[in-house]
Amino acid sequence: MNYQETTAWMFNQLPMYQLQGASAYKKDLTNTHLLINHLDNPHQNLKCIHVAGTNGKGSTSHMLSSILQEAGYKVGLYTSPHLKDFRERIKINGPDTSGEITEDFVCDFIHSNKTFFEANDISFFEMSVGLAFDYFAKEEVDIAIIEVGMGGRLDATNIITPLVSVITNIGLDHTQFLGNTLELIAAEKAGIIKTDIPVVIGEYLPETKAVFLAKAKENHAEIYFASDLISDNYPSDLIGDYQIHNKKTVLQTIKILNTQTDYTINQNNIEAGLLNVVKNTGLLGRWQQLGESPKVICDTAHNKNGLEIVLNQIQKEKFNQLHIVLGVVNDKDLDEVLPLFPKNAIYYFCKPNIPRGLEASILKEKANQFGLIGRTYHSVSEAYRSAQESATTNDFIYIGGSTFVVAEIL
Repeated sequence: MNYQETTAWMFNQLPMYQLQGASAYKKDLTNTHLLINHLDNPHQNLKCIHVAGTNGKGSTSHMLSSILQEAGYKVGLYTSPHLKDFRERIKINGPDTSGEITEDFVCDFIHSNKTFFEANDISFFEMSVGLAFDYFAKEEVDIAIIEVGMGGRLDATNIITPLVSVITNIGLDHTQFLGNTLELIAAEKAGIIKTDIPVVIGEYLPETKAVFLAKAKENHAEIYFASDLISDNYPSDLIGDYQIHNKKTVLQTIKILNTQTDYTINQNNIEAGLLNVVKNTGLLGRWQQLGESPKVICDTAHNKNGLEIVLNQIQKEKFNQLHIVLGVVNDKDLDEVLPLFPKNAIYYFCKPNIPRGLEASILKEKANQFGLIGRTYHSVSEAYRSAQESATTNDFIYIGGSTFVVAEIL
């Protein structure tokens, strides 16, 4: 199979949460251990940073990678989901396709292990994690930054023993899998805390702090609350308001690497790394500007916590009319997120082109109940074109609601 055929097989033949939702979620790590043993345990040859959290995992992981690259290290970066091409998930020191895993490596890995995958019902995410670990080990990276897919305790990445564990924040998301209270979700995320391994907490609430403290004590793990310990005076090319918290998390993590490991990262590396995240890693979709006159911003924020910050940042902008291209997935709690959106905007309702995408007509009907008025469109691109045609030079266009809406625009 060529690369297109290989990735099509991966996407279509196996359960994958981003397309199918609940049917892809597994309740234990049995298959992951089975797979990783089959691959001769490549994760044991890696030094890692493990990053979990409701929001900010991707930005935090990319910032860490950028700083470590500036310090001269060969850095593996595993994140999810991808926006345009599967290979975005697995990179070594690269801003774009130059640093992504090669198509040949992906094809060879799947071809060599396809029989095993089929015989053991290995999920899309499990095989992706196995692929990343195998690639990073064979390429002998100096350090690998591994982002959790969902949750933590039962996530396929949670077989590693990292140098540092990082939990960015806790919010109500994926409640059908992780629990419907902040304490329950925090307990799932805290599942990445390992014995005698330091853990950095980015943001916390009273009810989540207690969970983290208890888990850290149980595992004799030093715990650092970055928001209390770090002041951020560093500019970054990631300019979303929410990056303030992520930068503090990153800076505390780097401090631990400098003081508790053999890695050496200086102030120049930190400054350059934070200023060149997009250039060094190719991160997309975080308060990303696509045009001006009118100004066009897309952002992958898709849950209450993330959207609150993004929508507040929009209100700081100067514009005559706000246009919002909006699409969501069908398991989104609309009663929770739609009240966050402004009533004085013109809406362009659309469905992201995946099986989990919510029909635009259903989204419009629900949005109308909250005073959000607009038209439906057959596709994300059609909705965006209509917004561009309607907007004047002093207007503002925002594209969001789902990672998959942003992916289609990019």
